[in-house]
Amino acid sequence: MKQLLIPIVLLLGACDNPTPPPKTDTTERVPNPVFETQIQALQKARAVEGQVNDAAEAQKKQIEQAAQQ
Repeated sequence: MKQLLIPIVLLLGACDNPTPPPKTDTTERVPNPVFETQIQALQKARAVEGQVNDAAEAQKKQIEQAAQQ
């Protein structure tokens, strides 16, 4: 039994996980024509959100300045 156990343990020890594939840059995106309109809509919404946030911040500063005077 011991004679069989040692080679099995050695074989299992030799079975190592292969090295993982190199990570690719996730910022690079291949356009998918099926979802391109939705992707464009999301990009426009993010741009509008930035503008709204900037306007809200400017309004907040104006209110704070008016309250201090």
